[in-house]
Amino acid sequence: MMKAKILVVEDEIIVASDIKNCLERSGYTVPAVVLYGEQAIEKVAEYQPDLVLMDIMLKGDINGVEAAQEIIKRFKIPVVYLTAHCDTNILQKAKNTQPFGYIIKPFAENQLITTIEIALSKYQAEIVMREALEKEKENRNIESYFVSMVSHEFRNPLSNIFNYTELLTNNSCQLNEDKQKEYIYQIQNAVKHLDDLLSDVLLIGRAEIGRDSFNPSPLDLEIFCQNLVSEIQLAVSNDYKIIFSMQGLCTIPDNINNVQSSQLLTKKYKLPGLDKKLLRHILTNLITNAIKYSPQGSTIRFDLFCVQGEAIFRIQDEGIGIPEADQENLFSSFHRGSNVGKIPGHGLGLAIVKHYVNLHGGEIAYASKVGRGTTFIVSLPFQNN
Repeated sequence: MMKAKILVVEDEIIVASDIKNCLERSGYTVPAVVLYGEQAIEKVAEYQPDLVLMDIMLKGDINGVEAAQEIIKRFKIPVVYLTAHCDTNILQKAKNTQPFGYIIKPFAENQLITTIEIALSKYQAEIVMREALEKEKENRNIESYFVSMVSHEFRNPLSNIFNYTELLTNNSCQLNEDKQKEYIYQIQNAVKHLDDLLSDVLLIGRAEIGRDSFNPSPLDLEIFCQNLVSEIQLAVSNDYKIIFSMQGLCTIPDNINNVQSSQLLTKKYKLPGLDKKLLRHILTNLITNAIKYSPQGSTIRFDLFCVQGEAIFRIQDEGIGIPEADQENLFSSFHRGSNVGKIPGHGLGLAIVKHYVNLHGGEIAYASKVGRGTTFIVSLPFQNN
């Protein structure tokens, strides 16, 4: 393991030479020995050492404490002071810089090395603690934002349910049957929206804490996709047309590396392993999104390609497209395109899709142009069970 780089700042040449030799015997690197505080700051910027060994009393315009203050402020590099007898005022200023140690001159070699080892260990522990605190702060900010957005998303449908229920309760005698049905329909829609939102929030929550599991099993992709298309087509009736096509062989030969085209009929094949539950969510979300953001009567194209041990799914629509300014945050939770208008949604679907694609070790890409539609391409590697 490479030892640390230590910059030595000492204006007594003989003492500085002894320190350099001592450090190098112990395996440390000494990139430079400097005599003045101004030089120390310049050399720290140049060499980026792991620790500075700083004499408190230096000749020149600034002393060691002032140089250390600047180094700590600008570079966040730990400082260990070298000190003989000096006045109380300077020692107090030295303490205020929160150094990682003191070495009293004259000193023994083992004292020098031990103090440096302790200082470096303390500094590493401080870095770990600082990073942990930053991560905790980041997580708290994310959690706060998430709670805020969820609360906002829940508020609208809950308000609709309350308002329509109040209208039905207080005005039931004045409302005709058609109006009552309309209000009940609006309540049902709001409840469905809440149910969908709650399901997606729970899925995102599981993803955030890493509880989602990946369970691949043999899957006949052609039949799986055909059944999924039939289900979605039935739900949208004739308002949209979904066209499914497949190219390639969605199976894995027993010896995938050595199979020859002339052996296709004699080789044994098995179905690729993919997580059926996660794949269903990925494709359902992308196809229903294609429908949701396309005008009635549109055609949705759903293609499956199996190439070199990989399943590639392509979903193309003729919809409103995604503005370029929104594409950077496309897979962020609660982000929706600026052109969606009153089209319902809560901006969690694609974040979940991206997470499920990642669990497969796959990739998701897209191309979109406003007013001309969007294409999503999902590539998932076969799991050779």
